[in-house]
Amino acid sequence: MGYVRGVNASSPGRIVLLTTSHRVAPGLLSWPAWQALHGADRVLCADGAHPQLPYLREAGVKVDEAEPTAEELVDACTGGRTVTVVATGEGEPQLTDGLARLAGSGRVQMPDLELLPASYDLPGARLLDLVQVMDRIRAECPWSSQQTHKGLAKYGIEEAYELVEAIEEGDRHELREELGDVLLQVVFHARIAEEDPEEPFSVDDVAGTIVTKLIHRHPHVFGDETAATPEEVKAHWLRTKAVEKQRTSVTEGIPLGQPGLALAAKLASRVRTAGLEVPIPQGEGIGYELLAMAVRAEAEGVDPEAALRAAARAYRDAIRATEG
Repeated sequence: MGYVRGVNASSPGRIVLLTTSHRVAPGLLSWPAWQALHGADRVLCADGAHPQLPYLREAGVKVDEAEPTAEELVDACTGGRTVTVVATGEGEPQLTDGLARLAGSGRVQMPDLELLPASYDLPGARLLDLVQVMDRIRAECPWSSQQTHKGLAKYGIEEAYELVEAIEEGDRHELREELGDVLLQVVFHARIAEEDPEEPFSVDDVAGTIVTKLIHRHPHVFGDETAATPEEVKAHWLRTKAVEKQRTSVTEGIPLGQPGLALAAKLASRVRTAGLEVPIPQGEGIGYELLAMAVRAEAEGVDPEAALRAAARAYRDAIRATEG
């Protein structure tokens, strides 16, 4: 390795542990990382197939494929030298543990140790992991590989209800888990859609569609319009949605398969928003009574489904108390 001019020979030297994210394209490193690589007396990497190596070598960085022990790494820093280690996996825990034990022994003078992130995950980066995991499951799992949109439909409904329950219960742990389950349904369906022979689309297409929709429906954020209140925002949303859908009836786009109270409330909301005067059908039976109650709840700003679930939970608790 040789003596480095201008460096104190008695100095214990320096170890730079360079970590990179596999979710960022190889070669896209921070400026401090490039400085550490070009300024090092020696650059080591234990993994000869590390995705960064071709780019480092193209940039003129000499990389030795070596997996030194903690003692060997400390020896390599003798004479004030700097050794940069391009980390693999989770940041070389075996090496760092060995350095920690060596430092604790008090037997040697330890080099300075710097952990330098060379690339960072952007927000949402773990979504890339989810897409990759879904790709593999779809290809290798006997059950997942046979699933269809129709076959999975019931799970989407179940997961949505479980998410609502977690929200209403105020359970943060369950909320996080149920959000993940709902997200899985989206990624699963998008992965299946890629295989359609006539109209394939991917999760990127799904994301691109909703991004375009959100930008278009928020002209007060991404355009020249203004909105100072939630009511003005809702008005913007309804106007742009009406232009997009070009519906001939306010009832278009309302799924009839949703729970009855939610369906009634949604119809009432559309009628009220459109400024229509539509009398509630008069009829005999509980159904018409529930319809009238749902319309009244919507007019008062109450979600009848949520109100009934809250009452049902109270009823459940009363049942349990009686049983106890």
